[in-house]
Amino acid sequence: MTAQTLNFPVPASLGSLENYIQAVNRFPILSAEEEQTLARRFREEEDLEAARRLVLSHLRLVVSIARGYLGYGLPHADLIQEGNVGLMKAVKRYDPERGVRLVSFAVHWIKAEIHEFILRNWRLVKVATTKAQRKLFFNLRSLKTGEGSLSPAEVEAMAGALNVRREDVREMETRLYGQDVALEPALDDDEDAYAPIAYLAAPDAEPTAKLEQRERERLATTGLAKALETLDPRSRHIIEARWLKEDDTATLHELAAEYGISAERVRQIEAKALQKLRAAMSA
Repeated sequence: MTAQTLNFPVPASLGSLENYIQAVNRFPILSAEEEQTLARRFREEEDLEAARRLVLSHLRLVVSIARGYLGYGLPHADLIQEGNVGLMKAVKRYDPERGVRLVSFAVHWIKAEIHEFILRNWRLVKVATTKAQRKLFFNLRSLKTGEGSLSPAEVEAMAGALNVRREDVREMETRLYGQDVALEPALDDDEDAYAPIAYLAAPDAEPTAKLEQRERERLATTGLAKALETLDPRSRHIIEARWLKEDDTATLHELAAEYGISAERVRQIEAKALQKLRAAMSA
């Protein structure tokens, strides 16, 4: 179920966000009886027109919820778009027999989609991956009272209120309020030496170092090939199957079945072959 299948307006389709908001505010709010009738029609008959009317009557709810997340610097229209996805998921899962209005049920799904969108797009570096971090991410702004850093007492109170560690509060504060730094200097900036690109370069990025690294890798590959030649065919096959495949490496039991021996015997052959390889490559 998508916006296209249900044929309802999206922010981009009406030219401007203001036009979209005016349009969704004109859709009538359903009574409890109308809502239940439409929800049953959709659940029992897969009536998409019924689902469409349920969605249309709650688009203004998405606009309202999305407005509460404008502090993260993302476009209101994008937040609304994601919230609409959550609304459609709510309509799809809504059970009118539980005695709960759709508006109460939909809030969770709308916020969940908006949260996911913010976490994916707010910064290049993900700021919240664990459950505790997500909780902090969406509550720290509202709980913080001043402009400066949190005091120890505020950290303690916030950690207790959200049931997270004090260290988590400090870390999330740093992530949220730390400034993004450009990797390269601006075009009109003469202070190139102070841009991160100047001091974050890999130590082996210098051309001579890269050539030396490439030569070491070539020699190592050649040395391994010569060392493998010292092994008998069975030992060589076991080493190649167990260690030199990029994927789908063989197990001890698979090789045991192939050679008609025990897995322990394969392990012993492997260990002896590895020992012989190390000796040949260090010679």
